Amino acid sequence: MMNARWDYGEAVRLIRNVRNDGTYPGLDPGAPLVRRGSVGYVVDVGTFLQDQIIYSVNFLDEGKIVGCREEELIGAEEPWTPSRFEFRDKVRAGHQIAVAGEVLVPLGSLGEVIKVIRDAPSGVAYHIHFDCLPGRLLQIPEPLLEAADSKESSDATSLS
Repeated sequence: MMNARWDYGEAVRLIRNVRNDGTYPGLDPGAPLVRRGSVGYVVDVGTFLQDQIIYSVNFLDEGKIVGCREEELIGAEEPWTPSRFEFRDKVRAGHQIAVAGEVLVPLGSLGEVIKVIRDAPSGVAYHIHFDCLPGRLLQIPEPLLEAADSKESSDATSLS
């Protein structure tokens, strides 16, 4: 039997957004279930395909009990750095981005978050693949990015 990291009643924090994989009743597959950063309590521990521990976590604020893999959770008291964006989110360059004086990413260019770096020296940063730079990843600090298609985009521009 595998060793579970958390036991019944322990508080855990979700570190990735969780969407419906088709097993949550009443919502379409792909619909958001619980947002990263939410804290819940382990109500059951089981396995999937005999090699993955799955925790049933009761997220009281959301009113949902959701199955989570171990790598999607940290202890509720562990350090957590919130981020505006997550893996696969679409973003826009809020500023033009230049390297050695050469503009690689014009203002407003569309990109996609490939990785969130929560422990970057200057705060949260992201590995971004911009459409205008096929095959290249750039590490971009959070303040240089805007949401591609939400109200947050217009809010971000007024702050810069």
